[in-house]
Amino acid sequence: MSDMTLPAMAEAPPRAKHALPPPMVLFGLAWLTLMLLVAVLADVISPYAYTALDLRNRLAPPAFMGGTWLHPLGTDELGRDVLARLIYSIRMSLLIAFGATIIGALIGTTLGFLAAHFRGFVEQLVLALVDFSASLPFLILALAVLAFFGNSMVLFIGLLGLHAWERYARIARGLAISAGSQGYAAAVRQLGASPWRIYGRHVLPNIASTLIVSMTLAFPEIILLESGLSFLGLGVQPPSTSLGSMVGYGREYLTRAPWILLSPALTIVLTTLSVSLIGDWLRDRMDPTLR
Repeated sequence: MSDMTLPAMAEAPPRAKHALPPPMVLFGLAWLTLMLLVAVLADVISPYAYTALDLRNRLAPPAFMGGTWLHPLGTDELGRDVLARLIYSIRMSLLIAFGATIIGALIGTTLGFLAAHFRGFVEQLVLALVDFSASLPFLILALAVLAFFGNSMVLFIGLLGLHAWERYARIARGLAISAGSQGYAAAVRQLGASPWRIYGRHVLPNIASTLIVSMTLAFPEIILLESGLSFLGLGVQPPSTSLGSMVGYGREYLTRAPWILLSPALTIVLTTLSVSLIGDWLRDRMDPTLR
């Protein structure tokens, strides 16, 4: 009997390497895909312009609270359609979050590579900037900069891009030093490759997975930071709209018209939760120590 069971055990199929993600991760992927589609197709799917006024239907309740399907999610204090404003707010918030995340990753990765390549004084200078940035409360810095210099979309995205850049710098420096001590980087260097080619064509592709996971973990932080600053009136300025500004304007009508802020608040929660779930899953999948 043992002779029959051993071949059967030997021929048992290996564990699937590409199993489906957990249900919560699938939900996160589906929700994030929906948000991206809404952001891209905002001009097509929006029932109204987000600035269109309908003063006869001010503070109209949504359809599921006794309202009409003319405004499925109700209207705000000026009669603007909440669904239309939500659609354009998703586009604006995702644009800010993606732009700021990419800026932070570029700045941090570049400084990390510079520290790993030059070492010495340059490395100490980068590490000093990293420690200074990590010790400085970013929200206080953002409030001071926006209050002093005023607000513009370029300044706002650039300011948010400085959030958590030190995280990428630490990761890029450590992984670049590790890669530099390995055979492939040393071999390419001995062949006469320039530093740009070494770090751009050989080191960066090998550490890209770790940087991508870090970006997915920083993305929800930037969404929440943008929402908080817009809630305080220092983020996206009228007539533009974002998820945080919708929540900020809706807080004054919380008791009379809670639907003004419920839909953007729920969108913020589900979006940040989805990106966090995807980031945790990618970290578990790409971290070789967890395999």
